[in-house]
Amino acid sequence: MSPRRPRIGVMGGTFDPVHHGHLVAASEAAARLDLDEVVFVPTGRPWLKHHKTVTSSEHRYLMTVIATASNPQFTVSRVDVDRPGVTYTVDTLRELRLERPDADLYFITGADAIEQILTWKDADKLWDMAHFVAVTRPGHHLSTEGLPADGVTMLEVPALAISSSDCRRRAGAGLPVWYLVPDGVVQYIAKHGLYRGLSDE
Repeated sequence: MSPRRPRIGVMGGTFDPVHHGHLVAASEAAARLDLDEVVFVPTGRPWLKHHKTVTSSEHRYLMTVIATASNPQFTVSRVDVDRPGVTYTVDTLRELRLERPDADLYFITGADAIEQILTWKDADKLWDMAHFVAVTRPGHHLSTEGLPADGVTMLEVPALAISSSDCRRRAGAGLPVWYLVPDGVVQYIAKHGLYRGLSDE
């Protein structure tokens, strides 16, 4: 009997900032899908947010490293941060498959993103590159119309009621973000003055 192929979760996101909802989603996906590792991949220049101001990729990468450091099952990849140009999921998965040709990839992202997946670059190629895991708040109905029946796994995560946009607004208004984001990320935001004076988006 051949050995089981490693199962690697790929947690894609802007992580501006990374918060406890992201960490709980990754942990829940790892437990439910028997993943060996979850790689967090902060986007470089997210194509879906080209019209919005996004914190520098280096700040977002470092916050993600801080947030995941205490969990030996979590790692952080620079593939999107270091690749020039706009970030597309198809390029992310292509690079990770080259790095880990022996592994099965499970791309973990929000259900709202999955609902838009057919508009993504080379969407038809994505299903052969990874299995998709749609994490959602309890009660959110995901429309799977047009998606492969066996291509997406749904995962309800209560902590996803936390949102990065709310964390940014709170930090910008001088309100606390303790317990919404990891302690080290709270301190990083304060040290670097991130989101200061940020108006509502």
